[in-house]
Amino acid sequence: MTERSQPALPDHLSIDPRSPHHVPAVFEHEIGIRFNDKERFDVEEYCISEGWIKVPAAKTLDRKGKPLLFKIKGRVDVFYR
Repeated sequence: MTERSQPALPDHLSIDPRSPHHVPAVFEHEIGIRFNDKERFDVEEYCISEGWIKVPAAKTLDRKGKPLLFKIKGRVDVFYR
């Protein structure tokens, strides 16, 4: 695939379809997220400009049955693989 066929990566993206930050066109391609120079595979949501990611807290669930998320601050780099 070429760079032109891929949509621009947003500043704020979530994998939850109910979130206003969910962009289905981006998920048609494989995305990589590097956090503090280490590639992460468990990211649920990120914001580049504010410098944070949200990751699940092991097997802990909230009252709606979704994973409980931790917000971790640091340098976020997002790229297409």
